[in-house]
Amino acid sequence: MDLRRSSLSALALTAAWLCGGIAPVQAADKVCKLEIAGNDLMQFDKKELTAPADCTQIEVTLTHTGKLPMAAMGHDWALVKSDDLTAVANAGAAAGLQSNYIQPGDKRVIAATKMIGGGQSTSVTFPASLLMKGGSYMYLCTFPGHNALMRGKFNFG
Repeated sequence: MDLRRSSLSALALTAAWLCGGIAPVQAADKVCKLEIAGNDLMQFDKKELTAPADCTQIEVTLTHTGKLPMAAMGHDWALVKSDDLTAVANAGAAAGLQSNYIQPGDKRVIAATKMIGGGQSTSVTFPASLLMKGGSYMYLCTFPGHNALMRGKFNFG
């Protein structure tokens, strides 16, 4: 009797799922959280960040540990393919502070925070599907001239 009841329950659940009454179980998103800080000496506190390959979302939080205002010593965090770093930095300088020193619509920018000043924090969350395991990525601050010192390697996978 118990076997028959279990079989009927399984059949009913399968039928409900097939008819759209029950959503299939999906793997939960894995949000990988990374932190980095920049200071008034134009330095990030990390030269390398790594996100595991099983991340579905990546959240990067930038904290500006300095005291200077954004107009004088603003920082952001932007992720690009390694080969695009210089071009993105140059295009951003021309875009100006009102665009967070990132050319509007620049498809070379994979993810970026807004520009912040001393004592502030900001975050960006992006899908890991934008990255290729083992790809060559770098991050930078796009404030004009900062990327010479404020850059690092981003590893995925």
